[in-house]
Amino acid sequence: MGGKLSSRFVAGVEIEDALRVAEAVNRQGMHVTLDSLGESVSSAAEAEKAADVYHRLLDAIAERKLDANISVKLTQMGLTLDPQLAGDIAESLTEHARATGNFVRIDMEDSPLTQVTLDIVRRLNAKPNLRGAIGIVIQAYLYRSQADIEQLIADGIRVRLCKGAYQEQAQVAFPKKADVDENYVRLSCTLLKSDIYHGLATHDESMIDEAKSFASQHGIAPSRFEFQMLFGVRRDLQRKLVAEGYNVRVYIPFGREWYPYFMRRLAERPANVLFLAKNLLRN
Repeated sequence: MGGKLSSRFVAGVEIEDALRVAEAVNRQGMHVTLDSLGESVSSAAEAEKAADVYHRLLDAIAERKLDANISVKLTQMGLTLDPQLAGDIAESLTEHARATGNFVRIDMEDSPLTQVTLDIVRRLNAKPNLRGAIGIVIQAYLYRSQADIEQLIADGIRVRLCKGAYQEQAQVAFPKKADVDENYVRLSCTLLKSDIYHGLATHDESMIDEAKSFASQHGIAPSRFEFQMLFGVRRDLQRKLVAEGYNVRVYIPFGREWYPYFMRRLAERPANVLFLAKNLLRN
């Protein structure tokens, strides 16, 4: 099972593995986001080492002319050690991305880190030399996400909307799947109505159909947004959307931390076990 997971859902353990897979995905007409696996670090040196992987990625993407950007977790950049350290590293990566014509997506983690993550992204995007070069992820299962998205749109910040994968308390997140789904659709429509290029991250065909229908009814061209999916999950649906003329971005994780990454995801939400098992058998 570990071997199948690592080959089906993770590009490999080295940067070269990720670049090779990104090239293959690009040839299928899809954009790519590259994610170097790993979360909390225990020292500033570890944070800088993690950041170096992303700096090397940005250079390699530019050199090979790949259609790819990067996704960064701030805990991997030292957020829980020192928010200033994480902010400085995020700023350096965003400066590098801007210089190479690229883009940095700051991932969202569990709810205690939501506000500080938003603060860092908004502060960096407010800098004239970085505006538009940094984006963020918002999780639909949090009650606060509607207000957060409205503020991010006002700030001109690109959003990747997902349902959310962390185990959260009912005080901060919708406990029922039906309520999460309803909020996801509501937030999707809010994003689609804006003039900013956003990403809708879901493998749920009903959510995708809702977004397609809303866009069609409101004259929103497929070029104004993208659907995002995980590497190895619903590859059939990814190809179908591309054939229909929609933008699709594939989120490609890589690195030696693939095993704890998957174990944490499975432990946080038992429903993920069935989700992954089903997709091992799909095209």
